[in-house]
Amino acid sequence: VAAVVAGARDGEKDSPRDKSVPVTAKIRIGIDADHETYRDAGKLAQKVEASAVVLHGRSANQYYSGSANWEAISQLRQDLEIPVWGNGDIFSAEDALAMFEQTGCAGVEIGRGCQGRPWLFYDLASALNGSANRARPNLGQVCELALRHTQMLSSWMGNQERALRDMRKHLGWYFRGFAVGGDFRRALTSANSMQELEQLFSTLDPDLPFPPAAEGKRGRRGNPRKTHLPEGWLATREIDAAAARILEAAKLDTSLDQGGY
Repeated sequence: VAAVVAGARDGEKDSPRDKSVPVTAKIRIGIDADHETYRDAGKLAQKVEASAVVLHGRSANQYYSGSANWEAISQLRQDLEIPVWGNGDIFSAEDALAMFEQTGCAGVEIGRGCQGRPWLFYDLASALNGSANRARPNLGQVCELALRHTQMLSSWMGNQERALRDMRKHLGWYFRGFAVGGDFRRALTSANSMQELEQLFSTLDPDLPFPPAAEGKRGRRGNPRKTHLPEGWLATREIDAAAARILEAAKLDTSLDQGGY
């Protein structure tokens, strides 16, 4: 799908200039094991000239439970001529290399893996360039990153208290595996200012090394869950007038959604 942006209106001094904007699509395998739609969805994305397709190797009903099906990523790559990127269960540079090897995908998308671990992208860049270097920040460096994250979020939101509330989950991820104590973790959930946060961080040993327990899966997991669909939605692939109205309402809903915060 190519989006075109006009540079000027007709009659204005500057002549119009079209800019092609690449658009990608991200999909899951399908609704559940009995309703896998990723191959059809990928072909449709290619038909309307999407630049690439990202496949998260889980169904909607799986949510984040179980393991991602990388074989589906490999299958979609064989089906399409446009690039296929893989997503699902990439928590380290080694995971990314394994996905490239197993699926032949053109790229990887990172989701939960970078939560509280922004240095994962350094690890990925190193691995893809054949380097064994990996970021293993000590506790002081993690505090610096977490503080910078909080400052940037506060600036973006324009509300420090709101940013601090939103950061609580991120702070839990940042300090995962570090022996910082229960009292410190509880105090993180009640910090109401940058000053309080900095004071809390000052009580820690900045030289504490990065622990092995900080590695591995993180972020949302949860159990499988039922996807809510209009009544009779899975009974047929035909779109009748009633189904078309539902789709139009959903599209309007999305267009009005400001997203984020």
